[in-house]
Amino acid sequence: MKQVRYLVAGAALATIVVGLGVWRPGVKEARAGKSNAPTFTVDWKWPKALPHRWLVGQVAGVAVDRHDRIWIIQRPRTLTEDEAGAETGRSDCCYRAPSVMQFDRDGNLLRAWGGPNDPGFLTTKCVAAQGCEWPNNEHGIFVDHNDYVWLAGNGGGDHQVLKFTKDGTFVMQIGKAGLTGGSNATTGGRNGTPLLGNPADIEVDPTNNEAYISDGYMNKRVLVVDGNTGLYRRHWGAYGRPPNDADPTVVGPYVAGQRPTSFRNPVHCTRIAKDGLVYVCDRVNDRIQVFTRSGVFQKEYFVETDTLGNGSTWDIDLSPDSRQSFLYNPDGENNYVWILERLTGNILSRFGRNGRNAGQFHWVHNLATDSDGNIYTAEVDTGKRAQKFTPSDNGNGNGQNDNGDDN
Repeated sequence: MKQVRYLVAGAALATIVVGLGVWRPGVKEARAGKSNAPTFTVDWKWPKALPHRWLVGQVAGVAVDRHDRIWIIQRPRTLTEDEAGAETGRSDCCYRAPSVMQFDRDGNLLRAWGGPNDPGFLTTKCVAAQGCEWPNNEHGIFVDHNDYVWLAGNGGGDHQVLKFTKDGTFVMQIGKAGLTGGSNATTGGRNGTPLLGNPADIEVDPTNNEAYISDGYMNKRVLVVDGNTGLYRRHWGAYGRPPNDADPTVVGPYVAGQRPTSFRNPVHCTRIAKDGLVYVCDRVNDRIQVFTRSGVFQKEYFVETDTLGNGSTWDIDLSPDSRQSFLYNPDGENNYVWILERLTGNILSRFGRNGRNAGQFHWVHNLATDSDGNIYTAEVDTGKRAQKFTPSDNGNGNGQNDNGDDN
């Protein structure tokens, strides 16, 4: 009878947990077997307090440069009146910080520039007459192998990608604010650069200095341009086909488990592995598609296909071991970071949950890793923060040591 009672009690507990939305079969099955997936612990002390009574708004992007410095792009205009109370004398704190901020791994602020809260920046450094149009809604940041800082914008009329030096000197703009041409546009921007449609993010390939643009919130494509000139190289849509802005499979609400023939807005990230595979976040379709650099489709992975709303695949970064064994996928709808086996797409584990405490998320939007395997996350909506997660020393062979044997 004891055994029967225990079984009944266990069944009741399982029912309660499922009812709370905590238990998910796929994750339980993955965790039941042996896995070398890394585990992480939040570093609640990172970053350190900002100077000048600054406060950040929605953190719309995070990147790690080749020196293991951490960059964020944040949206100062998203702070509420009381959050920026010092600006009007309403309260002692705070002031909106500049849009672009660089930190070291200890969380010290190293530099900050750009946007409407960098005095004089929009009138002296980023001037429309000189070809620099700062976005209304900052979105995405990448620092390339030459230390250039790339930014995107996805506001109502933001159809541009910007390139700066690390100190905020304007270098180049691709596309033009207020002007777009659809997913198959190849020319027509300033100086012959292609027109964009609310781009989300950028990645620059160090092997040939080509820039891959996730284009994005209006268009439905991956666009590749020359990293020096911004001139068109190639583009593709889902499954490597020419994008189709009128595709009926992406009209209306997402149906769990479907496989639309086109990307659904937004195409939210593009990441390039060392072996040349290109990983694309098809966010609202709950999938990651994999291509060659030339856009030839290889395979696709699905993540939480019952996810509606804003979808499950918001960003991707790769673990820093020699094989880049794992994909890290921040899921801003369910507010997890999923850990996938890169070669198979199998979900191995996850961390985080919806919440406001350290280690929890609200709209986790982007993610980046450094050479030691630390993960940095960025949150939008009312999340408005960046967090750091360090690999746990749990003896499970978490693949963070680049010694060729992944242990």
